[in-house]
Amino acid sequence: MEEFDQLAAPGYPIFLGSEFEHPRPEDAFFHILPVPYEISVSYAGGTGLGPAAILGASWQLETWDGKSTPCRRGVYTHPPVEVDAAAEAVMQNIAAASKKIIELGGFPIALGGEHSVTYGIIKGLIEAGITDIGVVQIDAHADLREAYEGNPYSHASVMKRVVDLDIPLFQLGVRAFCEEEIATRVRHKVQYLDADILVPQAIQQIELPDDFPANVFFTLDIDGIDPSVFPSTGTPVPGGLGWYQTLSLFESVASQRNVIGFDLMEFAPIKGFHAYEFSAALLAYKMMGVVERTQLKKPR
Repeated sequence: MEEFDQLAAPGYPIFLGSEFEHPRPEDAFFHILPVPYEISVSYAGGTGLGPAAILGASWQLETWDGKSTPCRRGVYTHPPVEVDAAAEAVMQNIAAASKKIIELGGFPIALGGEHSVTYGIIKGLIEAGITDIGVVQIDAHADLREAYEGNPYSHASVMKRVVDLDIPLFQLGVRAFCEEEIATRVRHKVQYLDADILVPQAIQQIELPDDFPANVFFTLDIDGIDPSVFPSTGTPVPGGLGWYQTLSLFESVASQRNVIGFDLMEFAPIKGFHAYEFSAALLAYKMMGVVERTQLKKPR
């Protein structure tokens, strides 16, 4: 396998850079956006190291994902977003990067970093003129607190920031939340299927409400998956989704709506356990495969 010495930035290999030359951004459909932001983690840390670890592990992937070859649509890896600033400035940096991807006609795939990153991505989609947008979230936590430890941009508040924008939200796999978050669900009419239903019943497909928006951004917090699969996260909670269940749920959403981007958040590599880094890279690529086989058949 020929290896190309290609970096998006120092320490940041391009996604699947072992397999192809880095395309021009305007020639790629998939746009990988590393966002190594970590400021408000509330248990173990390490999410800031997630994007580079995933990109490095992607060099070990096969281009054939078992059903198709997603990278044939072009994969461009951006330099990491500048995150050495106040939270508001970081969110705007993320928004500007995601807006640029949309303006290029690309499909944004953000690699975090803590989950607060998702708010910046959504802001960018809105600033790019995308309307009629909803968010589907896989997560162990509801992330619907008004603020956590006084920080309204905390990873525990990211979905509250999203619903405050009047964006419909559908949550999957949640199993850790507080009374405040339950009240927020009611007030903002958040739809959900929590882990205590999804996992014991091994639900593989969901049906979005008829009035759920036509465009969907899918956010996947690694801790939504059971820690037996991904212990490599800062706030693991038992009773989570399995590997195939996660992919099936994503595919069921993609079959119903126009998925306009996704992210993979809260991956915290564990030194010496490269299997988790590879699994995270493979998860991102498998999701790209679902997008290739469903979304590219639809008018965008």
